[in-house]
Amino acid sequence: MSKRYKISHLSDIEPTPCPCGFSRRAFMDDDNEIASIHLVDIKKDSQTHYHKKLTEIYLVLEGEGQMELDGELFPLKPMTTVLIRPGCKHRAIGEMKIVNIPIPKFDPEDEWFD
Repeated sequence: MSKRYKISHLSDIEPTPCPCGFSRRAFMDDDNEIASIHLVDIKKDSQTHYHKKLTEIYLVLEGEGQMELDGELFPLKPMTTVLIRPGCKHRAIGEMKIVNIPIPKFDPEDEWFD
């Protein structure tokens, strides 16, 4: 019987470049399709993108900036949360550290740019 839990230490995961900066992605295993969790260092104004299948939940941990959602700008500060549904064109603006929870698990093939 396989274990019904997983534990990950985000600080032990090598950062991966992403449209927002760098992301440490946990629970990206082949046997998990439910969700993943990412610790993202947003170091630049990120590139506008969207997902056809993913819903994302952002939680701002550090820093301040803005979130562009379908062309509208919204202020971000620590403890702000954002739910981004499939098809919503989005990008973060400013230097921040966020937690991103993609549902289902993040799929790099579901990252679209215009």
